[in-house]
Amino acid sequence: MAQPQPQTHQQQQHQQQQQPKIPTRKEAEDESVVPVPQAGDRAPSLGDQVHFPSDKPVLVVFLRHCGCPFAEKTFRTLSNLSNHHPEIQFIAISQSTQEDTDKWIVQVGGEWDVLVLADPDRTLFHAWGLGLSSTWYALNPVALWNTWKLGTDEGIWNRSSNSGSRWQIGGAFAVDRDGLVTWAKPAQSADEVPDFKEALRALGRR
Repeated sequence: MAQPQPQTHQQQQHQQQQQPKIPTRKEAEDESVVPVPQAGDRAPSLGDQVHFPSDKPVLVVFLRHCGCPFAEKTFRTLSNLSNHHPEIQFIAISQSTQEDTDKWIVQVGGEWDVLVLADPDRTLFHAWGLGLSSTWYALNPVALWNTWKLGTDEGIWNRSSNSGSRWQIGGAFAVDRDGLVTWAKPAQSADEVPDFKEALRALGRR
């Protein structure tokens, strides 16, 4: 019986290209989701409280649901940065209700100099290209392992929450004073925490 031949590099690349991208957005359910803004694009609206262009460059973070340990890790880091970079406006978008968001902010240490906006119907998420994810996005083995590791290493565990969707994709964006996006990073999995050093560099900071 003939032995199977090993795949060539070209065959392996072709096979990888045929595999579905992760995360897969359920665009049929998120018809209002637009493409993610890229570097050089004009920043979408953030509602009545934030206007572009602005006096300061802006770092915008879209959080997973209140209660997610990676949302907490992200927000704690963002709050700490806001104390060290007063020349930047830091904004966090929650997909939970205002009441649940306010309670969660207190639980995780306060907002410091971060402007927190509640977006329970996820209108802002959709306007910035962030829709729903796949099951793999939220429950893949690496994400589950990192959930346990974050809890054991830093004491950040899941918290109970009455609102928000675990399937919602998070992300982070840097916007300059002219209202142009300079850095765009939709999260590729539920356990992803934004690379804030990269974001600061995109705004000309360190």
